[in-house]
Amino acid sequence: MQNETPDTLLPVPATEEEWKQRLTPEEYRILRQKGTERPFSSPFEQVWDSGTYVCKGCGNELFRSETKFDAGCGWPSFYEAMDKSRVKEIVDYSHSMIRTEVVCARCGGHLGHVFNDGYGQPTGLRYCINGVSLGFRKK
Repeated sequence: MQNETPDTLLPVPATEEEWKQRLTPEEYRILRQKGTERPFSSPFEQVWDSGTYVCKGCGNELFRSETKFDAGCGWPSFYEAMDKSRVKEIVDYSHSMIRTEVVCARCGGHLGHVFNDGYGQPTGLRYCINGVSLGFRKK
């Protein structure tokens, strides 16, 4: 699969120019500029293989496939992060809304948002994640 990430952590670039060299323009727009991919455009939205979803920017392990569910929202959705220390949650006041942004705790890359809307069972959380921000390591 084109979006696979190597099995090791990648060094975190120090400058935005280094990020631009590592990432595609779309990956850069989403991970570094807090963009959003079009709904239902991610190849990961309907992938149900066993494995681990990792940060596309640095390879940090983020979500287990067992926690993925079909929320019908158009983005890969998970009911919990692999470990709370691997993601950082930040209050986001953009677009005249109050949401909780999710970023990679290692490289600061924008992943998406988490919603406490009851969809993701058993936690009630829905980590709505841009597929462009993810790589996948098949089990």
